[in-house]
Amino acid sequence: MRIAIIGTGTVGSAIARGLRGKGHEVTLGARKPQEAGVQALAAEVGAGLALPEAAAGAADLIILALPWDVAEAAVKGLGSLAGKTVIDCMNPLGMVEGALGLTIGHSTSGAEMVARWLPDAHVVKTLHQVGAEIMARNAHLPHRPSMFMAGDSEKAKAEAAALLHDLGFEALDAGGLRKARLLEPLAMVWINQALFRGKGRNWALAAVEG
Repeated sequence: MRIAIIGTGTVGSAIARGLRGKGHEVTLGARKPQEAGVQALAAEVGAGLALPEAAAGAADLIILALPWDVAEAAVKGLGSLAGKTVIDCMNPLGMVEGALGLTIGHSTSGAEMVARWLPDAHVVKTLHQVGAEIMARNAHLPHRPSMFMAGDSEKAKAEAAALLHDLGFEALDAGGLRKARLLEPLAMVWINQALFRGKGRNWALAAVEG
């Protein structure tokens, strides 16, 4: 599958490393593809490099891995992604009453906003519920970690599920994109445990059946 990762920060880099050697044609979409760090990442993971709009235009599946405060302008700058699967792994985080928290919720979600910015694409919310380290590497965990996803297109969710499997996750379908309102707070559950309750970053949720 031709995959474009839009954003080469911590999350985008982790996903690129997690997909290394999995048989996909990955292109990193970067505003400054000439930067040494971006070039080094592309060489490390065997990915192509392009400006974000070109990377997204040539891909079958696009992963949005951008800071929320620049997301709207950056996503709208990708042009028409009609009919394409777009994975939103961004969390609408900001300072709320003096602490890190979700800036929107209950009546909408970040993913639903992305879908409004890209009205003809098939947006799937996923890959936002753990830290970057677990996206890059999780085979050492005793159970396959779970990753919920939400979207209105069954075809797009099937493509997302295949990608999640390649990244080492068990994909759990939460339903339509509106269910992103339930899933986005899971990021805060992970952040709270990892950063503020002393659990650290080397863990993820898993669905254990018996």
